[in-house]
Amino acid sequence: MSRTTPTPSPVAGDDRATARRTLRTVAVAACVPYLSLKAAWIAGSRVGIPEGSVLLAHETTMRVVNAATVLMDACVVVLALLLSRPWGRRVPSWLLALPMWAAAGLLTPIMAGFPAQVVLRVTGFASGERTPGERPFLDEWVYFVVYPGFIVQGLALGALFVLYARERWAHLWRGLAGEPAGRLPGRGQRIAVVAAALLAAMPITVHLMWATGHRSGLSGALGRQYDAEAAVQDAAWVLYAGATVVGVVLLLARPERLLPRFARAWVPARTPLWLPLLLAGAGSAAVGCWGGWLLLASAVGGQGGDQAATPLMLVTYAVQMIIGLLVLGAGARFFSGRAAAARTP
Repeated sequence: MSRTTPTPSPVAGDDRATARRTLRTVAVAACVPYLSLKAAWIAGSRVGIPEGSVLLAHETTMRVVNAATVLMDACVVVLALLLSRPWGRRVPSWLLALPMWAAAGLLTPIMAGFPAQVVLRVTGFASGERTPGERPFLDEWVYFVVYPGFIVQGLALGALFVLYARERWAHLWRGLAGEPAGRLPGRGQRIAVVAAALLAAMPITVHLMWATGHRSGLSGALGRQYDAEAAVQDAAWVLYAGATVVGVVLLLARPERLLPRFARAWVPARTPLWLPLLLAGAGSAAVGCWGGWLLLASAVGGQGGDQAATPLMLVTYAVQMIIGLLVLGAGARFFSGRAAAARTP
């Protein structure tokens, strides 16, 4: 009886190709509402912008910022193509990984925060009403058109990235956390992530203070408008920064050595390497990208008086941005080192 070598079935490959095409179409379609609204504003339309909005007081700045955000969202279309087309496999790793890190950082807080805010309003914990004399920023319907699109973009891009990364880079995060091959090898990398973990104490403390009802360091306008939705946002920043710290610690030491003996039973003895990489990467991306964005918005927003960002707010945003850059740099060196080791015979 002769033996025959089984040949790979094309069904799995066809299914992945179909999934990629579907996800690409969904990601691109989800960009249309946001890009259409931004294009209208750049052209001079005031659709969705109520009278008295601070946006109307700085039309030139608004057009520049809108043009920048159009380019940012257009990058989602480019990423969807790179992640789903054969030629995307030939793109240098850094040219794809860097914008994906930024996209994850900007979209993750929206994907988590907007549904939580909707739940708060539906359950009556947040009324959504403005304080007397407060000038509206945008019409309410704008958020319910734009933010669901962001959520769909994030889900579609995330799924495309998983399919892409498993085929191209899966070998880079194989192994266990705490093993020699899974630790940060360079002294500079370890210093960078330890500095990031130590710096995270500052935004964690500040956001936790605001989330628990203390208004110290908030601008006057934000202090008056602070509600349950804002508290959820600040609590989320605590979680993102905390995830960064946990991921960094797991990359520096064996997980079972980090807890007292009685608590070790609750921690898996063999933590896969991808878990701390995910925690540190996603956490630092959210903290860093939004810290940089809020710092930039505060610098070019032109808001004065009690609407201007306070020194504590600016320092917090700056520290968040630094945390993100430190972890990003260390992560890039980590992956490039593992890729070089994998190529060595």
